[in-house]
Amino acid sequence: MQDFSNIKALIIDMDGVLWHGDKAIAGLIEFFQLLRDKQIRFILATNNASLTREQYVTKLEKMGVTVALDQILTSGIATALYLAEHYEPTKTRVYVLGEDGASQPLAERGFILTDLYDVTADVVVVGKDSTLTWDKIATATLNVRNGAKFIGTNADTTLPTEHGITHGNGAILAAIQTASGVAPVCIGKPEPIIYQQAIALLGASLDETVAIGDRLETDILGAVNTGIRSLMVLTGISSEADLVDSDYQPTWVLPDLQALTAAIKELSI
Repeated sequence: MQDFSNIKALIIDMDGVLWHGDKAIAGLIEFFQLLRDKQIRFILATNNASLTREQYVTKLEKMGVTVALDQILTSGIATALYLAEHYEPTKTRVYVLGEDGASQPLAERGFILTDLYDVTADVVVVGKDSTLTWDKIATATLNVRNGAKFIGTNADTTLPTEHGITHGNGAILAAIQTASGVAPVCIGKPEPIIYQQAIALLGASLDETVAIGDRLETDILGAVNTGIRSLMVLTGISSEADLVDSDYQPTWVLPDLQALTAAIKELSI
């Protein structure tokens, strides 16, 4: 295992690392206070596209932690950035199956958002949606079958919550793929896109950046695909048992946020 050193910037996952649903994981406040004391730059980068930056800032405030808007990067924001590189927003119609965290970044960039049973979309974007309905899945399916580009903000099959592990956005993507026969292009982890965007925002180099996450097949594989080190905490989806047969490994494994805070305290900056 590598020495825990040369860490100047962190890309931190949220679900399963900082909280379970609306319940903060023990040591949350102390962790962020230490990052500020050590002047370690960070971006909170999540595959969960249901909330906006503002909503994530508010959620953290309720848990006793203050972060800036530009320290939040969701797969919804990453998707809007990606699509703006490939399409002219003001001429592109997008049907969004998702919540504000998926639709707001697209609207802010000037994309034209379409409604239920409007089958004129150029692109279908699918993100986590707690208000999912038959009509929403039907509209997405109709548009994809009509030739719209099929984009998933992320492909997480599960989601850790205060109630336990439930279905993630990947389950919604699977339903639409089954109905349309078309596989989505996914923007979030383990694709390197969101990590590359975070590194650019941090102004950091690859060798001084570490990704922190709880899920082997997204957070950790995304770091491997990006060429950065990673640290897996055991408070979310993946366990030490999952590492046994994995073709890739995190650089470090720690039990929880409190253990991570203790390790960072020992860093000489």
